[in-house]
Amino acid sequence: MAGRGQGSAGDLLELVRSGRAVTRGALQQVTGLSRATVGQRLDRLFRAGWLREGAGGPVDSPLGGRPSITLEFDDAHAVVLAADLDTRHARAAVLSLTGEILAEHSGTAVVEDGPDVVLGELGHWFAELLEKAGRRAEEVCGIGLAVPGPVDTETGRVVQPPIMPGWDGYDIRARLARAFSEHTGAGAVPVLVDNDANLMAYGEQRTTYPGCSAFVLVKVSTGIGAGVVVHGSVYRGVDGGAGDIGHIRVGADALCRCGSRGCLAAVASGGAVARRLAEAGVPAASGSDVRDLLAAGDPEAAALAREAGRQVGDVLATVVTLLNPGVLMIAGDLAGTAFLTGVRELLYQRALPRSTAHLDVVTSRLGERAGLVGAGAMVVEHLYAPERVEERLSVLGV
Repeated sequence: MAGRGQGSAGDLLELVRSGRAVTRGALQQVTGLSRATVGQRLDRLFRAGWLREGAGGPVDSPLGGRPSITLEFDDAHAVVLAADLDTRHARAAVLSLTGEILAEHSGTAVVEDGPDVVLGELGHWFAELLEKAGRRAEEVCGIGLAVPGPVDTETGRVVQPPIMPGWDGYDIRARLARAFSEHTGAGAVPVLVDNDANLMAYGEQRTTYPGCSAFVLVKVSTGIGAGVVVHGSVYRGVDGGAGDIGHIRVGADALCRCGSRGCLAAVASGGAVARRLAEAGVPAASGSDVRDLLAAGDPEAAALAREAGRQVGDVLATVVTLLNPGVLMIAGDLAGTAFLTGVRELLYQRALPRSTAHLDVVTSRLGERAGLVGAGAMVVEHLYAPERVEERLSVLGV
């Protein structure tokens, strides 16, 4: 580390945040910096309000003496705003820098109304949530947004999203930053955008399976998408298209919303199951309606969900054989017993035994909060990365 960043203030903060070095002596050891240099760089972090002193830790010196004062990341100096869009509703929250949800709201937000309307409404929600949480807009360090479509993370723009008409190429970052400022009176803050399955996977892996080095989450709601986390980082592919398994062709003739026929999402998504229920005379118009029917024990909904699970499980056999994950998590509107049973039936039948020998197939632990937790973590990891810490400290003048 000393060779890469010369033990910059950002490097020291990263060591403390990760728990790899939490005393001045330990920081000297890891970085090779002098006591005076470590002190100077820590002083910048203290003045920014990003570090605080904790209780006494282990004795740094082999000769013994008084316990060293530990250093801690001060998670109270700022908050993060996060939102998770689905096709007809959204959730938003204020989170601490360690991912604790301080205030939360869910409501109707129809993506077909277009980005200007939806993002403007999120700005209004954010203002109300900050008041509810008792935090000031000036304390917000960034905003994270999860969207149900492929995202070019360099630009924050969605790219040809099948279920987000009117959003293709739209400058989401600028509009959401402006909406935040308009409704709170605060200055613009950084906005980061990513696919919802990616952020759900990121939130779940960090929170519930931190030791899993290869983690896959499949979200089955209006559409079908997957998020992949490898060694703690989201795998996005070359331009953000990784995980778009809903548009793998499965041989059926059903017309998909992307314009092609035979996509997995056209036959096994929550929307597809809802259409089949409606054709059978069962009132259902969306994946959330299917979720409600499953919760009520509707036998027809359960049968169709199980069949959808088998179709998805057939595709996941290839995914599991390719990636060899330790955890395969099913999330979204259909993530229940019937669907999971169907997934397991085909997955274990089609995948190589070697690929499933150490695989756990589970359902979501964070539920509807997974995207929010992942979006908040994305913002924190971005803003407190070593190279960005230096930029931000310079702006603060410390």
